[in-house]
Amino acid sequence: MKNITVIGSGTMGNGIAHTFAQSGYQVSLVDINEAALQKALQTISGNLDRQIKKGTIDEDAKTATLNNIKTYTDAYEGAMSADLVVEAATENREIKLQLFKQLSEVCKPGAILASNTSSISITEIAAVTKKPGNVIGMHFMNPVPVMKLVEVIRGYATTDAVTQTIMELAVTLGKEPVEVNDYPGFVANRILMPMINEAICTLFEGVAGVTEIDTVMKLGMDHPMGPLQLADFIGLDVCLAILKVLHNGFGNPKYAPCPLLVNMVTAGHLGVKSGSGFYKYTPGSKDLVVADKFI
Repeated sequence: MKNITVIGSGTMGNGIAHTFAQSGYQVSLVDINEAALQKALQTISGNLDRQIKKGTIDEDAKTATLNNIKTYTDAYEGAMSADLVVEAATENREIKLQLFKQLSEVCKPGAILASNTSSISITEIAAVTKKPGNVIGMHFMNPVPVMKLVEVIRGYATTDAVTQTIMELAVTLGKEPVEVNDYPGFVANRILMPMINEAICTLFEGVAGVTEIDTVMKLGMDHPMGPLQLADFIGLDVCLAILKVLHNGFGNPKYAPCPLLVNMVTAGHLGVKSGSGFYKYTPGSKDLVVADKFI
């Protein structure tokens, strides 16, 4: 494993590219939008600067990391030499299926195709490719350079050899891989999203306010971040998409998204990414200010 292609340069994509590049891999970062690629490089550079300030790396390491990353707007050009492709595109089933079908055509025969999906079936994704055995889930946590967990999801056809390769690869990144099987939400989001959804329902039903709900979970359960703040951080649109996958996959009403979450996403209040969710977000400010109202 030398050449890594990362598809998508958003929050997860640039974090994954950063992590591989800092570990010495040659990274091709692919996005259809050139401006998004440049923004991703700026983000990576800024995050490396924070690591320098903390004393975890030096300037030479920053330079080497950035030199390990090349950007492409053409998927064929960016993925044709890849040993591993990690897809980090938007959490949309149709987009992922179309992308993996294309990758199966352009990548070399032995390439491993991994998805960073939060909830979409690896088995279904693999089924549209030429070699389902080479398809696997590699679910990183946000922020990728910091969080240790990689949830490694085996599709129905994923081979033992591919699984072992990805488990070992994650260790070289300084991560701790955990192997799980392919069912809706896997492990992380099957447990996390119902908790977030219940916190939103608790707010929706007037049991307590935003600050109160998050404080109870932080002080009472020793969580570093309350569930409503965490939902903002993940993106309320992403939370909604995952809950829909869980609801459709299991057919259990306990996974039905709270109406408040649906309304907020419909209104464009997506959390940190939009500047407003359960809290308001002002660039440069670290203060948590509760949003005006919830309907």
